[in-house]
Formats: sequence, structure tokens, C-alpha cells
Amino acid sequence: MELSVPTQSAPKTFDELRKLLEKDIKVKVAGIDVDGILRGKFMSKDKFLSVASSDGFGFCSVIFGWDMHDTVYSRELLISNKANGYRDILASIDLSTYRRIPWENDVPFFLVSFLDPDTKEPLVVDPRGILRITGERAAAKELTCIAGVEYEYFNFKETPTSLTDKKFHNLDPLTPALNNDYFHDIFDEGLKFGIDIEGHHTETGPGVLETALAYTKALRVADNAILFKYLTKSLGMKHGVIPSFMAKPWGNLPGCSGHIHVSLCDKNGRNIFALSEPELSNGRAGAANDDTKFMSEEGEQFLAGLVPTINGYKRLVGGEAFWAPNAVTYGYDSRSASIRIISPPSVPPAATRLEIRVPGADMNPYFALSAAFLLGLRGIEKKLKLTTPPMKSATERMMKPNSIAREKGMFGDVFVEHYGGTREHEVKLWNEAVTNWEVERYIELA
Repeated sequence: MELSVPTQSAPKTFDELRKLLEKDIKVKVAGIDVDGILRGKFMSKDKFLSVASSDGFGFCSVIFGWDMHDTVYSRELLISNKANGYRDILASIDLSTYRRIPWENDVPFFLVSFLDPDTKEPLVVDPRGILRITGERAAAKELTCIAGVEYEYFNFKETPTSLTDKKFHNLDPLTPALNNDYFHDIFDEGLKFGIDIEGHHTETGPGVLETALAYTKALRVADNAILFKYLTKSLGMKHGVIPSFMAKPWGNLPGCSGHIHVSLCDKNGRNIFALSEPELSNGRAGAANDDTKFMSEEGEQFLAGLVPTINGYKRLVGGEAFWAPNAVTYGYDSRSASIRIISPPSVPPAATRLEIRVPGADMNPYFALSAAFLLGLRGIEKKLKLTTPPMKSATERMMKPNSIAREKGMFGDVFVEHYGGTREHEVKLWNEAVTNWEVERYIELA
């Protein structure tokens, strides 16, 4: 069972690959780190072809040993550390991700997945690796993970130089009506780059846009989501625009979401969250409540397994609860809930799905989707029952020894220790930082 959807012109054989690159002299490749940042390089065509059919090529593991600013983590982590000399891991080229970068002279581009050099198995801390593992667990049950992503993001009429000169204050928001080329380029160049966009429009807030990416297999959606950020940032440089996917860039303005939509299909392509025809008229007997009566029992069990992912909590404040819920809740077609049930009669049965509204635009889509599907599959396996809305808040924390995240078949200890360590590092840096608010409040009177 294929875990992703190949790009339209992806090569199926090595001969097709060689022919695709016949007129090229170099190839761009990239993997994704824990923070969802592309880490890659250019390779000569000959070098690329020499490793494309192998297990992979050596790639310094330090990308899992330092943060987004290339600062080594505060404590040694398992995958990459001084003890193992920040050794190489294997970067395995995924030929199904082939596309060309239209704004970089159509240079060919491929994503890689990272493998353990000893076992040749996917690294669980590799974002593509853990989502692939998640997809394989679903495939073992003859199920396919299907998803979509919506991004809201601020856009500023600034450059990297002006950001520095202004010390990141008093930034000028983009006025879409005066920057039509940038707005249209995102859609048009995105399609050329293999990113299918369903909707693209202005959103609440100065300079805010929202883009919805097409609903398809989860790994392809996550790839598209990461590459969409790359697309907007690259085009922004061309147009003198800085897009920002921070969940909460300004204290006095609404934050930016990264809503994810999820469902499961069986081997025949049927959405298992959807009701059968006989049940559609009045809803399913035995449903937990009216909110779930137009979902299947498996869909309800999946929902019962879900808890919010931990992304951008500064966005989730009480005053914004309608758009960024800060409690563990669910509801039929409710944008005030953490998890919005989208089912008949508002959509056709085949479109039945769950929208998880907690993540911010700064989420790592691979981790967010993995968490959603792993928890939902666990709900189905354990036949979990829903309480009446709102759901009770879960008390387990990810780093605790008895955390659900550590269970076999979930993320596991290696992922929890690594990812938890990277977030501890973030908290340490936050605790050490002096914010502008503190300076403005205390510099004269303290």
C-alpha cells in the first residue's frame, strides 16, 4: 500500500530518472529537521545518480543535534551527540517527491528521509520517518491516512535588512491589493511546484493570508505543507515580502492557525468515518450524542483517542477561545471546539472528517499528523468511548514514564526523549531571554 502520492512526473524507474535529469548539471535535495526546517544541499548530477539507487548517502546527524539557529541542544540527545561524534546518518532519496523549483531556474528537487546507518530503518525523530511509520501502522490494518492542512500566516512588506534595522518592531503589513503579483505567484508557482492548493484568500488581521492545501495521503500533505512554507518565503524574497508562520507574532492581534483535517480510508477507498446508506436518514443508533450521530462507530472511537497537540500555546488564550480553543473539546461543525466534527448533513458522507484546530501555523505537520493518527488509531484499537461534550482534559504529560506517547505502537521512548529534549532546550532559551515587554515595563522603574 503506497503511503504517499507521487508527484505528477515522478520517475518510476532509474532509467526514467536518468532521462529526466539528462540536461541538468546539479540537483537539490533536502530533509526536514525537528523544527520543520528544510536542511539540504546541491549535488552534482553524477553524484546524485550514484546514490539514488542505493540505501542513501551520508548526511551529518547534527541536524538532529542542534536547534533552528544551529545552537547545540542544552543536553546531549540520543541520535546526535559528542559521544558518537555527530556521526553521519543515511539520507535516502525519495524519488516520488521529484519536482522542479520554478523560481530557481527549474532545478530538480527531491526530498530525503533519514535512516539509521546500522539498521537502515527510518529514524523515529525524522519527521518524514515517524509519519511513514505511522502510515505503515495504519496500512497493517488495511487503512490509509488521509489529511489536509490549512495555514494562516502574516505577511510584511519588509526585507531581512529592514527587519534588523527596525529591530523587529513597527513592521509594515502587506496590503494584498497593492501586491497582487505576490498573491497570485503563491498559487501559480505552487501548482508548478507540485503543491495543489484548494483555496487561497485574505484572512482576519493586517497582511494575513490563508491557504488550504488539497486533501490527500498524509505523507504527501505534510511534504506539501513544508514545501509551501519554502515556496512563500522564496517568493517573498522576490517581491520584498516577509511571510511569517509564527503562531502568535503579536500580543495584541489574533494568532495564526495550522488546522489539520484527518480521516481514514479502507483498502477499497471508502472513508471509514462515514455512515452507511441505511444510517444516513436518522443518524447512527448508539452514538455518544447528537454531535457524533452522523459518524461511524470507528470515527467516534478515533475521536475519543485524540488529544490536542502541543503547538504554539501562546495563541490559545481565553479571549480568543472562539478561534483558538484552549480546552479539550469537540463539537459538530464547531469552530470554538478543539476538534471540529465535519459530517452530514453539512457535507456528503464521503467528506466526513475531523478538523483539529489546536495547532498553530508554526507546527511541524509531520509530527502533528503522526500524533493525530497514532492517537486516533489507538482509540479504534481500544474501542474508546466518548464522554459528553466537552471532553475531559488528559492529565498525562509526554515526558512522564507512563505517558501515552511512550506506549508501544505510539511514538516510543526514543522519539519522546529526543523531541522532549529539544523542547526543553527551547524552554531553557526562553527562560534566559529578556523580552521587549520586560524592558519597556521595568527599565525605568525597577
